[in-house]
Amino acid sequence: MNRDYLKQIIIDQKEMYLRESMIRREYHLEANVNYCFVGIRRAGKSYMMYQLIKDLLDSGVPAEHILYVNFEDERFLEITAEDLNVILEIGLELAGDRKKPFVFLDEIQNVYGWEKFVRRLADLKYRVNITGSNSKMLSSEIASTLGGRFVVLQVYPFSFSEYLCALGIKDKTPESFSTSERADIIRAYGEYIGSGAFPELVNIRNKREFLNSIYQTIYIGDIVARNKITNDFAVRLILKKIAESVMKPVSYSRLTNILKSAGAAIGKQTVINYIGYMRDSYLLFAVQNYAAKLVDKETIPKYYFADTGLLGLLIMNAETAQLENLVAIELIRRYGSANVYYFERNVEIDFYIPEENLAIQVSYSIFNQSQTKERELGTFVKLRRFIPDAKCILITNSEETELEENGTVVNVIPIWKWLLEHE
Repeated sequence: MNRDYLKQIIIDQKEMYLRESMIRREYHLEANVNYCFVGIRRAGKSYMMYQLIKDLLDSGVPAEHILYVNFEDERFLEITAEDLNVILEIGLELAGDRKKPFVFLDEIQNVYGWEKFVRRLADLKYRVNITGSNSKMLSSEIASTLGGRFVVLQVYPFSFSEYLCALGIKDKTPESFSTSERADIIRAYGEYIGSGAFPELVNIRNKREFLNSIYQTIYIGDIVARNKITNDFAVRLILKKIAESVMKPVSYSRLTNILKSAGAAIGKQTVINYIGYMRDSYLLFAVQNYAAKLVDKETIPKYYFADTGLLGLLIMNAETAQLENLVAIELIRRYGSANVYYFERNVEIDFYIPEENLAIQVSYSIFNQSQTKERELGTFVKLRRFIPDAKCILITNSEETELEENGTVVNVIPIWKWLLEHE
């Protein structure tokens, strides 16, 4: 690409982060670390970079010493790995005084062969941060090339407290809310779970249209086009069936049979590949059965969507599914994907966190039908036969109480209050 053209793009993009207003995200970032921010599109990975840039500017670093490049810009459509070195030369030129610029490379996976360039920057002691929207950029081969020089940080859409902050609602402990504040928070929670938590969504009126545009970008661009899939009907059907099965384990064999019955006869290995592409795009994540054998852990997980708003696009009457999906997202945010399971062995528990010895059930309401409360209590009692000292929490949409049966104490807490608990 033409050098002057590249320079103009870089100068144009600088205005973007200089004028961008931000909600500070709840991630602890260290000053002297190279970060690789990953996650679903529009989750706020660029904002993490803007946050780091703002911290640099506030510490006295001149704007000329910051090189930010967003490779989602359509003007970079024909960029190659050779052009990356030209971009670095431009950054050095703009910085002047032989200063190494602080380098921020947004959606770098769009440039084939990017990893060797980034590794060279790290070896030359540049402070460099990158983002990507596809987990293939962290494949074993690329991870080996980067050589442990980056801290990988997964970025999620807004937490509930971040969402409230974006709305201008003060972050306080639930016990200190006034009646009107409590009403505002419950109203905000309804929008949060129904429309999802993508940062840009806060100030958009037509939220469903915006969500659909994100979904189409991920579905068409990150899943179908990127992986050269010709049978896009099968992809749509798999996503639909996974959405309908969010609260239940689902196997590759079951999905394969469902597709065959719907007229989309593809092999089980193709189904496995397609789900892999969905997870690569961060649209889906899996939760495994803590009590299962290794092979069943891998092949019969529960799948959840990265955002409850996206789930709501795919199914009708989504409230109950969105509730459990939101709990899954928050648990992954708090404890990490490797530490969150469900438990199924003669008893079914929605979530189990081994390091906290924490068992969680999710129920939209336990008081609408007496058998619901009895069933949920009975489930915890059975679990304690396997895990005698498990801490038991039942998360509901709005109900709060404490239940006890046969020495098993269950703390019942509404979802909005649980989301505001600071771990």
